[in-house]
Order: sequence, then structure tokens, then C-alpha cells
Amino acid sequence: MREGWRTRIQTRWLGRFGIAPLLVGIIVAGNPEVIDRIAVSVGYQAITESEIELAIRITSFINGDKPDLSPQSRRKAAERLADQMLIRNEMKLSRYPMPPRDEARPEIEELARNRFGNNRAAFEKALQDYKITRDDLLDYFWWQSTFLRFVDVRFRPGVQVTDEEMRDYFEHHILPLAKKANPGQPVTFEEYRDRIEQTLVGQRVDQEIERWLERARRRTQIVFREEAFK
Repeated sequence: MREGWRTRIQTRWLGRFGIAPLLVGIIVAGNPEVIDRIAVSVGYQAITESEIELAIRITSFINGDKPDLSPQSRRKAAERLADQMLIRNEMKLSRYPMPPRDEARPEIEELARNRFGNNRAAFEKALQDYKITRDDLLDYFWWQSTFLRFVDVRFRPGVQVTDEEMRDYFEHHILPLAKKANPGQPVTFEEYRDRIEQTLVGQRVDQEIERWLERARRRTQIVFREEAFK
């Protein structure tokens, strides 16, 4: 089965749905001081400030960037987590079978090899520097895999691309660039057919996800507590 359309979905959505929130606020027993304030309410569920910071730190670690904990960055991360929560709720309602969490462990090992070679100490030191754990990374990669599988079941089956649409895309997007890159060389639709199909499928799946999220946001009370983003 051809799955090139997944590249667009991975690029477009996985950054938004990176880390599964814990959905709890923490208050010290017998002490009115809140040490982990609720930042966003999604229906009857909550996203805390620490979950937002964790999501930023994990994404930064994956990308090799310095964590940006500015109010603007935290707000964007909170919006991504809110959208992720809507998706997770849909999975529960539809009784979507969650894959075993341990399936994501090879992703951690691959990341460690690619970034740190055989230097395990450097990998562990980097985790400490970013204030994250292996379990945090496991949650991150597990959710990525789970989300892509859910997209396969929930959004991909309804997407169809016609031959006419693919040829139109070829004429207006591929052909001019191909002729410019290789003057005088023949350029045929069949050479690019599969790539065009996967590009268009990815775009349509992307649109389906966004339309679904827009409807889910409208029917769910989502409250951002502004004091958490100052």
C-alpha cells in the first residue's frame, strides 16, 4: 500500500499532537498554594501549566532546539494540546483500540543513535538538561504512532482523488517547474502520477482533520486562563 500521503500529515499534524497530557492539576495537600495551575479547560478536562511546558521541552529536544517558554510559545503549545485532547476524546467515543505503549520504544533508540551515536551518557545528560525523561519520549512517540493509525481509520478512507484532478495538478504545478528545471526534456503525467496522487490525498486528509477539529471546537467549551500565559 502506498503511504506517501502520510508525509504531509506527519509534517502538518504530529508537531501539534506530540505529547499526551496527564490531565491533572496538582495541589499540595493541606496547602492552598497551587503548584501546577490549570491553564486550559477542555469541557470537563484540564491541561496544566506543567503539561504545556513539558510539551515544549519534548518538542525542542526532538528538534534539537532551545526550549521557548515565552507566553506566545506556551499559548501555541496549549492550543495544540487542546486539539489533541479533542482527538483523544473522539478515540474514546469511537472505542478506537489503542496500540501497546511499548511499541514506541524503538523510536527512542533510533533517536538516541541518530543524535548521540553510542554515547548513552550524552543522551541521558541531554534528557536531564531538557528536564524530560525516557517515559516522556515514550509518550511522545506512542502518541505519534497512535494518531497516524487513527487517521488511517477515521479520515483516510473517505478521501478520493480523481484522474482529472491529478492531471489538472500536473498541468498547473508540476509541468511548469519540470520544464524550467529540465529545458527540452519530455515530461509526462505518468512519471509523476503516484507523487501527485499522494500529495493530493495528503492535502485532502489534512483538510478533513481541520474541518473535524473546527466542529469539535465549536461543540466543546474550551477556556484558556489568560493568567497562565503571562
